[in-house]
Amino acid sequence: MGKYVTVDPEVCHGKPVFKGTRVLVADVLEMLAAGMSIEDVLNEYPQLNKEMVREALLLAAEVLRRKWSVVKIST
Repeated sequence: MGKYVTVDPEVCHGKPVFKGTRVLVADVLEMLAAGMSIEDVLNEYPQLNKEMVREALLLAAEVLRRKWSVVKIST
């Protein structure tokens, strides 16, 4: 998926994780959404670095760009 994020059906049921870890990308995104800073996240998961967290944010933005669109329904 990226330099730091990977998906492997043998790891965490195929959910995106950070390479070399079992840390779910979704968990990190939820921590950030709850108001934690990147530094707070890195304190919780010292095996991660800022670039990894930034890639997770970029991945989330890319997924939203691809998946979401407005469809006008005629009535």
